Amino acid sequence: MFLAMGRIKTTPIKRITKKLIAEHGSEFKKDFNSNKEVVTKFIDTPSKKLRNIIAGYATRLSKEKK
Repeated sequence: MFLAMGRIKTTPIKRITKKLIAEHGSEFKKDFNSNKEVVTKFIDTPSKKLRNIIAGYATRLSKEKK
């Protein structure tokens, strides 16, 4: 069986993302690009890379949840 290797998300990334989903869960979709805009709307990230990591993790959680 082949397991896909991915990047490990750090605890602060997981904490921020789960807090955003708990507060604004209905805003997040299964689409990465729309989730980037949602993350930008609700928090001020110091870099695009951090925003994209949070949006990607939120997308992954949204796909698992629904």
